[in-house]
Amino acid sequence: MLHAEAEKKMLFILNPKAGTMQANKHILDIVETFEDGGYLFTIKLTKKSGDARDFAEQYAKEVELIVCAGGDGTLNEVVEGVLSAESDCPIGYIPAGSTNDFGNSLGLPKDIKTAAESIVRGTPETIDVGSFNHRYFSYVASFGAFTSTSYTVPQNLKNIMGHTAYVLQGIRDVISIKPIHARVVVEPGTPQEYAVEGDYIFGAICNSTSIGGIIKLDAFGVNMNDGLMEALLIRSPSNIIELNAIARTLLSGSLESPNITFFSGKRFRIEIQGGTHWTLDGEYEEGADVIEIDTLDSAVRLMMEKKDTEILG
Repeated sequence: MLHAEAEKKMLFILNPKAGTMQANKHILDIVETFEDGGYLFTIKLTKKSGDARDFAEQYAKEVELIVCAGGDGTLNEVVEGVLSAESDCPIGYIPAGSTNDFGNSLGLPKDIKTAAESIVRGTPETIDVGSFNHRYFSYVASFGAFTSTSYTVPQNLKNIMGHTAYVLQGIRDVISIKPIHARVVVEPGTPQEYAVEGDYIFGAICNSTSIGGIIKLDAFGVNMNDGLMEALLIRSPSNIIELNAIARTLLSGSLESPNITFFSGKRFRIEIQGGTHWTLDGEYEEGADVIEIDTLDSAVRLMMEKKDTEILG
């Protein structure tokens, strides 16, 4: 029963198939938490790709808050929907996927009920968003190893094994991946322009401290609201010794390897081998020979408690 005094309108979007479907089991707790917070809400369930984006775009100018429970792909769609509606409606995120890179990067609560409570207590904090050939992404655009993991692992396996399924698929990717030739131009058309080129087994432009739940950037001062994205490129190893060295480096949380390049920038132009597919926030994205990636400063507002905002500067 909704509280009679509830006045704040809210849209709650639930992806019922996300992760191990924990959000489904706690739906009553979520509803109670937002009711107690004074919200009068509409609930929408996603049934297919694109639903969360459509719901967010439809309601973005009609509500004071949009909350989604699902994986990073669900959040990606909500961000895209809010921006497409040209709205500054705050977004609340309850991480309920198998890996939750974005939530982990921000230190959002892993417990479903606690995450909902944190949104109610939180305030809107701005974060940067990426633009990939004019399509938005929340935290990562990547190609190569680990990239296809989120959309090639069967959903039932994700539900049973959770994050382990991603790790196993990632290992298989590293073993089987073919090098991808790419040229990355940083800050094209500016005095700061420079370029790197080579054959890579992985590349990412990201705004996160976690990629695929496997690559960790916690120790590198990533700020998710500084107007910059981080580029991470892993050059193809020439032998098994180099491959083992790369694996040890990544697992140790270090990037000190001659095969790894890491730098920051606001704008990137990527000229890449034809037929290369990408992943945006865990979702498949058709590639192109030339990719333009821009950082949109403070593009969206995310509900967060003050204690969890260190990574936002």
